[in-house]
Order: sequence, then C-alpha cells, then structure tokens
Amino acid sequence: MHDIRTIRENPAAFDAGLARRGAGAMADTILQIDSARRASITASDTARSDQNAASKLVGAAKAKGDEAEFQRLRALVADKKVDVARLEEAARQKDAELRDLLLTLPNLPDASVPDGADESDNVEVRRWGTPRAFDFTPVEHYDLKAVATGMDFATAAKLSGARFVVLRGAVARVHRALAQFMLDLHTDEHGLTEHITPVLVRDEAMLGTGQLPKFAEDSYQTTNGWWLIPTAEVTLTNSVAEQMLDAEALPIRMVAHTQCFRSEAGSAGRDTTGMLRQHQFEKVEMVSITAPADSMAEHDRMTRCAETVLERLELPYRTVVLCGGDIGFGAVKTHDIEVWLPGQDSYREISSVSTCGAFQARRMNARMRDADGKPDFVHTLNGSGLAVGRCLIAVLENGQQADGSVTLPDALVPYLGGKRRISAEGVLTA
Repeated sequence: MHDIRTIRENPAAFDAGLARRGAGAMADTILQIDSARRASITASDTARSDQNAASKLVGAAKAKGDEAEFQRLRALVADKKVDVARLEEAARQKDAELRDLLLTLPNLPDASVPDGADESDNVEVRRWGTPRAFDFTPVEHYDLKAVATGMDFATAAKLSGARFVVLRGAVARVHRALAQFMLDLHTDEHGLTEHITPVLVRDEAMLGTGQLPKFAEDSYQTTNGWWLIPTAEVTLTNSVAEQMLDAEALPIRMVAHTQCFRSEAGSAGRDTTGMLRQHQFEKVEMVSITAPADSMAEHDRMTRCAETVLERLELPYRTVVLCGGDIGFGAVKTHDIEVWLPGQDSYREISSVSTCGAFQARRMNARMRDADGKPDFVHTLNGSGLAVGRCLIAVLENGQQADGSVTLPDALVPYLGGKRRISAEGVLTA
C-alpha cells in the first residue's frame, strides 16, 4: 500500500510511476478523497472543541441560576455532540474509501526497472549453461516413456478435473528429492531458516501480501472463509505482521516447502497439456525481511540463491529483469529466472524473485526500529527457490535419452539411494 504523504508531496511522480506500469493516473482522485477526509477531521475537531467549551459553561450558568442560559448551553452541547458524531462518521467513511482505493493500486517500479509494456520488453541479464545438442528430437515431459506410468493425468482428471496430476513411483520420488535438495541447499549453504506453515489463512494474511482484494478470483476460498495459499510468500511474509522489529534482528531469511493453490483464472487455454501450469503444485519459497537500505542487495542475493539450484542441477537458464509493464502487483523490481526446456525449445519461467519495498509492510504494519530508535517500515522480498514441479519437468526433459529413459543430475543421486537414472519402463536404476 502507498504512503498518502508521498502522494501529497509529489502527485506527478506517483502518476508517472503508475504510467510505467500501463495504469492510468490516480493522484487527483486520491487527493480529492484525502482532502475531504482531512476536512471532516478538522471540522470534527472544531465541533468537539466547541462542545467541550460549551460544556464548561453549562455548570457556570447553572451555578448562577440563569435557567435560560443553562438551557441554551445544554441545547448547544447536544447539537455539537450530534455534529461531532456526524463528522467523525464522515471522516471514517472517507478514510475507508481512501484505504480501499489504495489497496487496489499496484506498487511503483524502481528507477532501475526498464520501461516496457509486456514480457517482450523484459531485459536479459545473464545466461548460464549451454542447451544440450540432442542427436534425436527431444519430446516434452508428458511424452517421455520414463513417465508413462509415473505421471498420471487421467486419474487426476477423474479425481479433480483439469490441471491436476498424480505422480507415482520413480517420478514421485524424484519430485520429493528435488524439494529436499532445495531445502538442504537453502538452509545449509544459503543461511535460510526452514519453516513449516499453514496452507489455510485468513483474509488479513492475503490482504497483507497483496492477493486481496484485487486478485480474489485467482485464489481458492473455503466455505468457512479461509483461503488456500497461492504461495508460502503469504505465510512467511505475514509472520512479521503487526510487529516492531529491532534493526539487529534483520535480515530475517526464511524458506518453506508447501503445497500451493491457484485457480489460474487468467490462464485459460495456456499450457493445458502436462504439469507446467497446475491448480495444485509444490514450491520452495524464500522470503527475506530487511532494513530499507539493504533490500536491493538482498534482492540480488536471493536471485543468486535461486540460480544456484539450477546450476547444481546442471540446468541451463537465463535471468531477465522484468519491465515496468510486466512486474507483479506488489513488486518494485523482479528478476525472472527461466529454465531451458528442450521439449518446447524455449526458456520458461521457473522462479520470480521480487523486492516489494515497504509496500507489503505498510499493508500489514510490519516495522523496525533503527539504531537511533526511529521507527520505519521494513522491506519485504520473496522468490521461488524453486517451483518443484517445473524443476521436475526441466530435469526430465534435459536428461532424456533416445531410448526414452532419463539420466538424473548428480546432485540428486544422494537423495535417490545412489540411483541416477529412470529407465524407459519408469524404474529408478543405477
């Protein structure tokens, strides 16, 4: 959420930031509501002051025995009391109107974010690894012989409908190994603290990280009001909601492996075959809470953490910085990491790493006190480290062999009992 004081001080800069996202100007509308709210507060304060002054005179009039003045002042106090209630309610309504509007507006891109309208304007930062030259035509993950029995979309469709999958046998074990490998890397080498969190949350948690109110249709809500998390960003970030943190406690670096749930309401017709885009999937999520001065450096650090997963798995990737028109709702700046999928002959997103500045912290009232005791909002960052299902796809497609088997990365062998191959029959072998 935005700081109204910043908008008051420089409305043109606020609108310019929205324009970089392709959004229309909003400063005038915001300031009109804010002006009406402040006017109601001022009028309410004046009416309350008048009420208090008249109340003091009531006793004096009664003591003097001036019945007419006593009755006049009593009536005046009653009128002022009504005025105060009316004006306070008007101020509350304007305050709610202003907050509701600000909650729907996206964050403003950092100056270092490139201009652009959509993903075609994103800027590549670097590449790692060389896509393998196959001596046969590589296929997509769902056409591999090695997964014919281990990746079951038909049973999942019978159970739940489209965009679900049942994994079994060797494929399920490799999927589990990937998540364990990611967690071990992030905790042992990257210094993140592992968390196990709920996957059901209240409205306030979804509001705090920006899924509500604007993107309610993209998430699932239970009949008793809980929301299924679309990412552990929601639970990890909100773990510091309504807190005042000491500067010495920062940065806080967290990681969690959870199920995630998304309706994919805006993705009709996209990636309908295979498990690239699912309603239910697993993800290892990284979240950092930092002092404002440290968030950009932490953003680069988190990006490297995600990239390291792919490097250890020997998967070629590229990293791009998203343009103003493509960054997510709450982000100030985002790096997308795209892994090479030979079956599609293209790079596909496997991680988004974003810094949100104080945007989420202001929504959930997460603050810090610096060395001088001055309070300020913390900065929040989040990133996939990585999406487990998409990583499974990349491992299968990049390791596929002409006979339909799959050779697995060395980094996974310790998690698979020394096995390093899925045979064409779908069996883990040495």
